[in-house]
Amino acid sequence: MLYTVSEMARLLGVAASTLRYYDQEGLLPFVARSQGGIRMFTDEDYAPLMVIGCLKKSGLSIKEIRAFIALAGEGDASLAQRLELFRRRRDAVARQIAELQETLALLDYKCWYYEAACRAGTEDAVRHAPCSAVPDRCRAAAEQLRRAEAQTPRKDPTR
Repeated sequence: MLYTVSEMARLLGVAASTLRYYDQEGLLPFVARSQGGIRMFTDEDYAPLMVIGCLKKSGLSIKEIRAFIALAGEGDASLAQRLELFRRRRDAVARQIAELQETLALLDYKCWYYEAACRAGTEDAVRHAPCSAVPDRCRAAAEQLRRAEAQTPRKDPTR
């Protein structure tokens, strides 16, 4: 089946301008064109477009994705290089996820902190609460903050 840029973009969940930009940047050498120059996407184009989107979301630049496309064009001769690229991206994304989980834990703690302070009508009610009073899901972040505050000689203005 043939798809227009807009139809394929809708299937992928991206803007049509994104696909046009990818084409302009040389990322879509596999996409056929009509005699009039109109892009003609097929069902077979969907998977490579998903991979390009994945690489972009993982933090690869357009230049790096273009290099991957060139490697893929080499066939089996570049299998090891492509494997290494995906391993590096997977590791980088895993590190980003871990960092975001730490960020989320701190945000959860601060939400609990301010909710408890609002209920009590004062921050004093929770500022020096024992760690056992902090919900389990927030305890590690609370302990991390307390250790940091203990090492910092000045008052924390981010409360």
